[in-house]
Amino acid sequence: MSLNDIPSSERVHIGFFGRRNAGKSSVVNAVTGQELSVVSDVKGTTTDPVTKAMEILPLGPVVIIDTPGFDDEGKLGELRVRRTKQILNRTDIAVLIVDATAGLTETEEQLIGIFAEKEIPYIVAYNKSDLSEKTDCLENEIAICALDGTNIYELKEKIAALAKSDKEPRHIIADLIEPNDLIVLVTPIDASAPKGRMILPQVQTLRDVLDADAMAVFTKEFQLEETLRKLGSKPRMVVTDSQAFAMVSRIVPEDIPLTSFSILMARYKGFLETSVRGAAAIPQLRDGDTVLISEGCTHHRQCGDIGSVKLPALLKKTTGKELNIKLSSGREFPEDLSGISLVIHCGGCMLGEREVVFRRKSAEDQGVPFTNYGIALAMMNGILRRSLSIFPDLAERL
Repeated sequence: MSLNDIPSSERVHIGFFGRRNAGKSSVVNAVTGQELSVVSDVKGTTTDPVTKAMEILPLGPVVIIDTPGFDDEGKLGELRVRRTKQILNRTDIAVLIVDATAGLTETEEQLIGIFAEKEIPYIVAYNKSDLSEKTDCLENEIAICALDGTNIYELKEKIAALAKSDKEPRHIIADLIEPNDLIVLVTPIDASAPKGRMILPQVQTLRDVLDADAMAVFTKEFQLEETLRKLGSKPRMVVTDSQAFAMVSRIVPEDIPLTSFSILMARYKGFLETSVRGAAAIPQLRDGDTVLISEGCTHHRQCGDIGSVKLPALLKKTTGKELNIKLSSGREFPEDLSGISLVIHCGGCMLGEREVVFRRKSAEDQGVPFTNYGIALAMMNGILRRSLSIFPDLAERL
């Protein structure tokens, strides 16, 4: 896998913000070395966020986001500012572009306040430094000129320094297994499976197994029984696609740990415990309650789709209630969750950690239970405790 094949969700998201005509697009083009954004003297040239996954030295694989001016006006301007605020929910590092000839204004101060509120590390870049005499830059500030390239490399160095993290490396499964362990990965291939490839959580889990010097065997759910028989030795663990939980749990002996890709991804993205608590709301649902089923990716929903077909059917069967099902996908997660009784989210493999945290926190702040596909399906199939047995501390709380 090349760096440009790294999923966007695993890349550092760098957002460029500021007023119209501060030179955001020019700075983006200078930093990336590409004509990524249209540059013009006309205010408001950038009307929608421009996003590009790429590799930039010394940063490595990143996602660059050029945003509309935060001081945009009129009804369309308000929509653009709203889109810019949404971009902040998935921004790991913010670069505030300031017109050095004008200095900080109320707009920049407002953005700095939002960065602080959302705990986004940021750099203030004073563009058009060739027309200004500003030299008194603080540690998180830099004077640049996109036109002639002054201090553009130094800006990239500052961004790279912020991108470095002291956090312990995260694992999907590697920290749960030992070298030479045998892991069985159950991957149904149905109408919703992508043609000619595996879905991202399956690929990422496989890579993590290999990084742990363990061994993996892929099989379909209806071949699982024969697969286990032919292995000759008991696998360390079985990981299944959540939609096959019911069938797989009947086949896998109780002494073999069983979990799902979705549950592993929930832990990887940092919302497993929240999901376990949120699933407790399922038995409490009443007639007329609204359940939001949300996916982080955008894809064509097909017959048998887990989000729009299988989950709603199982919810109705489990609760015996007539529920209102609301669907969202991609970036469409609603900020206002009033009227929602429960959020069931996918594993979040296509979303960055910051955006997943934002969605989880939005639900928590509004008092809405938040769970994920794997936890919800395990609970409704009566195997939640078993599927969490690899996390003893969490399983004991059930």
